[in-house]
Amino acid sequence: MKTTPLTAWHKEHGAKMMEFGGYDMPVEYQGIIQEHEAVRHAVGMFDVSHMAEFLIEGEESPRFLDYLVTNTPSQLEIGQALYTPMCYPHGGTVDDLLIYRMAPEKFLMVVNAANHDKDWTWIVEQSQNYPNVQLIDVSDETALIAVQGPLAKELIQPLTSTDLDALDYYHAVFDVPVNNINVHLSRTGYTGEDGFELYVKADQALGLWEKLYELGVKPVGLGARDTLRLEARLPLYGHELSEDISPLEAGLGIFVKFDKSDFMGRETLWNQKTTGLTRKIVGLTLDGGIARAGYAVSDAQGNPIGVITSGSYSPTLKQPIALALVESSHAKTGQHFLVMIRNRAVPALSVKTPFYRRPM
Repeated sequence: MKTTPLTAWHKEHGAKMMEFGGYDMPVEYQGIIQEHEAVRHAVGMFDVSHMAEFLIEGEESPRFLDYLVTNTPSQLEIGQALYTPMCYPHGGTVDDLLIYRMAPEKFLMVVNAANHDKDWTWIVEQSQNYPNVQLIDVSDETALIAVQGPLAKELIQPLTSTDLDALDYYHAVFDVPVNNINVHLSRTGYTGEDGFELYVKADQALGLWEKLYELGVKPVGLGARDTLRLEARLPLYGHELSEDISPLEAGLGIFVKFDKSDFMGRETLWNQKTTGLTRKIVGLTLDGGIARAGYAVSDAQGNPIGVITSGSYSPTLKQPIALALVESSHAKTGQHFLVMIRNRAVPALSVKTPFYRRPM
């Protein structure tokens, strides 16, 4: 397994470790619920250095990216970020990712760890018709620390001269000092809370992490990261999105821009939009039992209609929740379902998502 610059620290501090995306990663330190609640009510930090980072540069980079993904990177201002799916011609999803515009002809793309090699190969292949585009994989030299929660700004502000109040959501500043270490600092995250992500050179990550720990920021593992993103109804690749699940089926139509020039998968996605989807992702609350990905979902009469894509106990709602991919005719709120959990049919109800929305 691969390691991050912080792997030894996690082990020294008693983290329970597991393989994720080819990396040896911390699942939890003191407990998923405690770590989840730290992020919801105070502040926590995640080692997400397993994520992969690519630089896309050159005169044709804006046009290339507009073709490559479903959103419109060419419309970004310098310092702005966007979330976007990246699709195959058949409409299935290669990955979902972030793109930052660092300069007029320079972009930073951040992709999921498990898709690193696949994404890189795909992007290189698609760039062949754009000779004035240069691609650089900077993943090995980059570490990433996410600081999330209502106290995130309060904890980070004393470490930097950057005015964090002036940094809008989904915006970033590049090469600014945080604790005297140059970082790319973005107001983004994957928890449903306010927070920041700090891209730092790999050999400087430990010093920054230890400083945040010294200030009282609780380390949080992948277990709570999953419950946090599920409450916020944020998709996880391989679950709500995959080679066989399109962004429209996943409920991400807002990130598919049909009013721009041609892009990969456009024709198939347009057909889905105009003829109507046959299946959609819905949110469920369950009456006992934790649903896991792959569990069968049926209607109240027991007729098979779909499958669970993600499920867990919600520490905030104090009940089990799940996302399920079901037939569109059943994708309405207030519908009653049955979820098969260990050969037992557990009642479930479709509800409006996100399950949790942070107070503004």
